[in-house]
Amino acid sequence: MASKSLFSIIPRVKRKEEKKRSFLKNGSILLKDLIASCDGKSHPIRCYSAAEIIRATNNFDRSCIIDGVYSGMFRGILDDRTVIIKQHYNVDGAIRDIIISMQMSTHKNSLKLLGCCLEFDTPALVCENAGKGGLKFDGSLVVDNELLPWKTRLRIAKQLASALTYLHTAFPRPIIHRNVKSTCILLDDDYVPKLLDFSSSITIPPNQLYVEETYATGPLGYTDPSYEMHGKSSVKTDVYSFGVLLLVFLMRRGAAFWTGAGTGIEFLTADLKLNVSDGQIQIETIADPKILEEVGGDEQAQQQLKDFLALALLCIQGESEARPDMIDVAKELVRIDKSIMP
Repeated sequence: MASKSLFSIIPRVKRKEEKKRSFLKNGSILLKDLIASCDGKSHPIRCYSAAEIIRATNNFDRSCIIDGVYSGMFRGILDDRTVIIKQHYNVDGAIRDIIISMQMSTHKNSLKLLGCCLEFDTPALVCENAGKGGLKFDGSLVVDNELLPWKTRLRIAKQLASALTYLHTAFPRPIIHRNVKSTCILLDDDYVPKLLDFSSSITIPPNQLYVEETYATGPLGYTDPSYEMHGKSSVKTDVYSFGVLLLVFLMRRGAAFWTGAGTGIEFLTADLKLNVSDGQIQIETIADPKILEEVGGDEQAQQQLKDFLALALLCIQGESEARPDMIDVAKELVRIDKSIMP
């Protein structure tokens, strides 16, 4: 009996030591990055134990997975409320996500960080819940393939532009998201968008306008061609990705899609060449049929669609210098939204 008791204790002791090592390793990285990014300002967040996270997700059971969005996201109950728990595949990305999510939590269109767990090999994030779930590749809701009305799509675009503008301008140095896409957006119960996943984000160094990299990183169909060619990412890299997102909202098509078995892949931006010529915007050949049905023959609404498309096309200009700043994109979306008074 004594021998059996001893062996049952050893694994528990070993697990405890592993948790402690993970906590110290991840905690030290987090503290170092936090001090560097926040200029010494305090941003308190709660540290949850591994036991709390495991209990909240029923040991990361598949039934708790949030389908169709950023991988490794689970719904669970902590402190008597529903939360979202995010797992990452590498420590650096997780730490970066924690640091920037913490700074962005004051913006209503960024998924609010509630805390984290440092006791796993890779830190886990605990965030507010977003009841409606995430957007699919074509911009529709994951749950029941819900097709969003035009006014809702426009409002979501306007609010996301505000979040990206904040990311670019609110901190001592601009931060580039570098992973803007439809599946990095959650909606709350009131269809308010929440931008998430800052694991690929990067801060532009002092006295620089871009970050030079050996290879480009970004989601398929959304990645800035200028960045891919020259390896220089800037705030205009996000502007390009956001322009593609506007097209996804307008056309309800994925940014990248297979043309058929074995025939390769095409991109939404290339598809526009068939529909836009000589500066004339043929909105009826581009927009989602549901939107066209919704606006009908309303000339003001049709002009709103054309202005929205024109803005998207401006954002996806090949040369980054030709693209507007995100703050100007946000202002134009506000103008477009107000062009038809309720």
